[in-house]
Amino acid sequence: MRDSRPTHARPIETEYRPRHPLDLRRTLLFLRRGANDPTMTVSGAVIWRASRTPAGVATLAIRETHPGVIRGAAWGPGAEWALDQLPALCGADDSPADFDASRHPLIADAHHRNPGLRLARTGLVFDALACAIFEQKITGMQAFSAWRSIVTWCGERAPGPTPRPMFAPPTIDGWRHVPSWMWHRAGLEPPQSKTVVRTARRGDAIVRAVLEAEDGEAVDRVLVSQPGIGPWTSAETRIRALGDCDAVSVGDYHLAHEVGYALAGARTDDDGMLQLLAAWAGQRQRVVRLIAASGVREPRRAPRLHPEGHRDR
Repeated sequence: MRDSRPTHARPIETEYRPRHPLDLRRTLLFLRRGANDPTMTVSGAVIWRASRTPAGVATLAIRETHPGVIRGAAWGPGAEWALDQLPALCGADDSPADFDASRHPLIADAHHRNPGLRLARTGLVFDALACAIFEQKITGMQAFSAWRSIVTWCGERAPGPTPRPMFAPPTIDGWRHVPSWMWHRAGLEPPQSKTVVRTARRGDAIVRAVLEAEDGEAVDRVLVSQPGIGPWTSAETRIRALGDCDAVSVGDYHLAHEVGYALAGARTDDDGMLQLLAAWAGQRQRVVRLIAASGVREPRRAPRLHPEGHRDR
């Protein structure tokens, strides 16, 4: 069988030397949607990422060759764009210089132990938005499985010597034309699949408006004005596409409980979470990430939420 990948025998390469400590894996792997994400994988010391850039599909291989030296190699028509974006992907636009970790001992300790944690910025708004819509109101396992299926079936095979077959997400127009039976087969609920398709119809305009927005509140106004998109989806998009260090995913099934337990010793609701995070206004997402990095978790008291099937409806 003929390999359908484009042939790009030699990659273009670059070297990035961050001016700050960088934990490459913790910074980048936050973007991976499950262990079998077709857009992102790890092979040895190399992190592989397939994306659909404004210039076309690109495969990016990233590794730390020496302490403080990041090497990037890229294949495909979007290779130059991907390499230009490499510093932002590695958190170059994220600065915790004015972050006061001393306001809480757990945050101070996590910040001290994770000096290389940075917030990645992909610059790819619609990919982040579509991915967030997939994850609305269902378990992560269901969302990751559906993402893997749709991207593999409808995306584009990633160029370059990837360690396993990888795929870039569909184009905005491609998202519009995913047939209903394919969403059903992938296991994504109709409200989410319809929202992706409906949003894709205005996708280019939405992307332009988000990139032109002056701050996170302006991005929220753009996104939540779309049917089926609320504050949680907007925040998740801001975090992944824009590296927004203040976005908080209000409405998340677990987040308020985890933040409450870590900062106050007891679970809380969204309002309580926002009150606890108010001390770090402008840096609230950083606090959320540091809580995750701390390893502190509320003891589990109930069985895991069972995935809900809808294929027979």
